[in-house]
Amino acid sequence: MKPIRWSPHALKNLADREIPRAEADKALQSPDVVVPGDPPRRIFMRRYLDQRFGQEMLVRAVVEEKTDEMLVITVYITSKISKYIKGT
Repeated sequence: MKPIRWSPHALKNLADREIPRAEADKALQSPDVVVPGDPPRRIFMRRYLDQRFGQEMLVRAVVEEKTDEMLVITVYITSKISKYIKGT
């Protein structure tokens, strides 16, 4: 796996939205689903149980894959899992 670099915007989102960094890292390392975004971006998604909300959430990380690294553009969470992962 290529090294992962976080953009300042993505790091700010982690802090501002209180997204667990461990869950975001898991989404990048072993996603449930990866879908194409606006080229050259891809969206890495993974479900997890959020302790704050007491429910299953979906972390979504928008990534630009470069020749030598993966750049995380933004990251956010949502409870609307079926909107993004069909058949759930």
